[in-house]
Amino acid sequence: MEVKFHKNFKKKFSKLPVKIQEQFYERLELFFQNKFDKLLNNHSVDKVFPNCNSINVSGDYRAIFEDQVDLAIFITIGTHSELY
Repeated sequence: MEVKFHKNFKKKFSKLPVKIQEQFYERLELFFQNKFDKLLNNHSVDKVFPNCNSINVSGDYRAIFEDQVDLAIFITIGTHSELY
């Protein structure tokens, strides 16, 4: 599976605390192994972000991505309240 990052994601990611950035990379490794792992809580967020899913990065942070056949495009990242 290939992963790409939207420019909006990159911008928001660069402003996150280093600890959250590290947690995202840990979750991304898990995502590569099994994108439906329980820790990720991968679920649809169609109502807010059409054709997108969300994974848990930490207790409050979520990463939103568009899931295509062999490609995941990470659209944005932020706290639950920022995104929804």
